[in-house]
Amino acid sequence: MATQKFMGRNQLVDRLAAQVGNKDTAVAILKKRGHMREDGTLTAAGQKRNMMTAEERAKDRAVKRTGHPAKDFTYSARTNRATLKDR
Repeated sequence: MATQKFMGRNQLVDRLAAQVGNKDTAVAILKKRGHMREDGTLTAAGQKRNMMTAEERAKDRAVKRTGHPAKDFTYSARTNRATLKDR
């Protein structure tokens, strides 16, 4: 998977570009989400997500979706998803 090399902090644009196939599409998505301004700079929300690792972003998405705390999730780098741990 091409995105395996963009797992760390400050790689939001590169990771999304690898996922969607090119940088222009990634930039368009980030602008639509409100994570990037028209001039190509990151908004405060975009900077916050850029400072997260791929794991932290996946867990953040899962927390927003379910309301469970981040510690309740297990991250899979292979799928870039966070799933609830068995309790």
